[in-house]
Amino acid sequence: MLGGMRMTQRPTLVAVAHGSRDPRALPAVRALVERVRGARPGLEVRLGHVELDEPLLDDTLAAVRGPVVLVPLLLGRGYHVKHDLPAALAAAPWVTGVVAAPLGPHRLLAEALHDRLRAAGWSRAGQAVVMAAAGSRDPESAADTARTAALLAERLGVPVVPAYASAAAPSVPEAVAALAGRGVARDRIAVASYFTAPGRFATHTAAAAPWIAAAPLGAHPAMARLVLHRYDEATAALPRTGSRRFAHAG
Repeated sequence: MLGGMRMTQRPTLVAVAHGSRDPRALPAVRALVERVRGARPGLEVRLGHVELDEPLLDDTLAAVRGPVVLVPLLLGRGYHVKHDLPAALAAAPWVTGVVAAPLGPHRLLAEALHDRLRAAGWSRAGQAVVMAAAGSRDPESAADTARTAALLAERLGVPVVPAYASAAAPSVPEAVAALAGRGVARDRIAVASYFTAPGRFATHTAAAAPWIAAAPLGAHPAMARLVLHRYDEATAALPRTGSRRFAHAG
């Protein structure tokens, strides 16, 4: 029984990445997917992309039959989660599926961000963090990013300010300037990379770091645990019969 519903087939987990022209992005996403597979042997786990990388989500869904859970490897609510992923399910009537909640916000992300900062050289000398994210015009996406920043601040015990590579303010340099204006030493302000994988935005924001810049989240073990957590949450939202093609979880 899953969520009080008898399932004849365990839903396929389709991890949905954005896609990037950066050649480092696809290996990073594949490594995360492999970690998810290793954490739950026997579960069918597939990868699809919204754009730019293969396999594209439509092609992945074309090869799947039965129930599916799309788990966005995205860090907040935005256009892809709210529109593109449900539209992809609606265009695949041979599957019964749900879209899970995006990965963020969640304490497991704060754990992964902390570890990436420590790997980059974070120490007790650190006075503040600028958490660099992609950015979105959707206010719910900004709220999700702010919540993760608050969770990271709670974990580190220092101010954590969200900043964005596009579509929202402040930028990383603006956030650094604001912290410096509050008396924080510039050479003790770190940049946390709130990106699932390397890419143009992650590279651009890291270059603006006045001190250390952490690597993207990638295949951190906490990320794999979070993907499976979102999968488990969403499984309960699958319809009892094939009469409904998709629902949105979270």
